[in-house]
Parts: sequence; C-alpha cells; structure tokens
Amino acid sequence: MSAVIPSLYLASQSPRRRELLRQIGVRHAVIQASIPEQAAPGETAMDYVRRLAQEKAAAGYAQLIAQALPLAPVLGADTLGLLDGHILEKPLDKNHAQAMLRQLSGRTHQVITAVALYTAERQSLRISTTYVTFRELTDGEISAYWETGEPQDKAGSYAIQGLGAVFVKEIRGSYSGVVGLPIEATCELLREFAVPWWTPLDAEQNP
Repeated sequence: MSAVIPSLYLASQSPRRRELLRQIGVRHAVIQASIPEQAAPGETAMDYVRRLAQEKAAAGYAQLIAQALPLAPVLGADTLGLLDGHILEKPLDKNHAQAMLRQLSGRTHQVITAVALYTAERQSLRISTTYVTFRELTDGEISAYWETGEPQDKAGSYAIQGLGAVFVKEIRGSYSGVVGLPIEATCELLREFAVPWWTPLDAEQNP
C-alpha cells in the first residue's frame, strides 16, 4: 500500500461511487465489506437502505482493524429505487427487466441513497431522496435497451449515468444520488469528520 494514508476508505466495489469521490478530489482506498443485502421481515425500504449503509461502513472498519491497516473513516452507501412502495431490484432476466421498465414508463419513482461514515469513536448518516420521472417508453426502446447489456445488473433495470439517460424526463433532487453517492450529503459527512476534498489523487490505491 502507498506510504500516503488515504483520507477515507470506501466499503464498496462500485466504480460509480469511486468516480464520484475522484470527481471531488477525495483520496480514498477500497476496503472489502461483505454484507447480505436482504430486507428483514417487516423492514421498511428506508430502514433497509439505512441499515445496509451503516453495516457496510462498520464491516469495512472492522476489516481495517483485522488487516492492521492505517485507520481512517470508512464510508458505506446503499441505493435503492422505489415505485408504489415496492423496491426496484436488479432484473432476474430479460422479461423481468422489461416489466420493470414498462412500470417506470411515464411515471415518477424514488431513488433513495443512504451514506454512512464510521470510525471507532463516532458514526453518522445522511439520506438523499430523489424523484425521477420517465417519459413514455415504447416496447421497441425497452427491448433494444436490454440488448445493450446495460440494464442487466442495474437496480430498476436502468443506469441514469449511461444509455438509460435518454428515458429520463425530469429529476427532482440529487443526480449523483441516483448514480449511487449524493455529493451534497457526502460532503456534509466529510466536513463533519474532517475529511478533505480537492486533494491530489495520484497515491490512491486499494489496500
């Protein structure tokens, strides 16, 4: 690992979250944090996304201790889509993806992202909720989009930062929150934990 200690560890393998941290100049490293992503019986969507973000951050910090790595705050995040009170999951297959996109067509859904920062001394969390409205989609568009390969591992069967951007009519809230890490809420946490941004990233590595 580089002699330069990262200002932050990211408990996520998401390249999108890494890119958003790079965008604002946060020197970070990725730490593994394996958490079962399954809602508990009776758990609300808000409680679920909040719990996962906190558990990922805590699990990442535990890995720092276990691996005797230099200590720094650990960021955990989780994002989910919600339509009519139902969580928009990753599609099981083509038919499932097409069904979800038809449900989203011409309607507004919520995207909720929870961001948690964790150290041994303190923990803090922020929630970002964004409303995304799709225009009316044709069956031809939905079928062609599946063939691009993009929706196959995306919650809600679309990626707003990718080809799926053409479906979006309006956004109310945080665009970066839909991508996976709301910059505004994240910066509030970074300020709270004295984690700097706008720093050189040439030393950035994984532990």
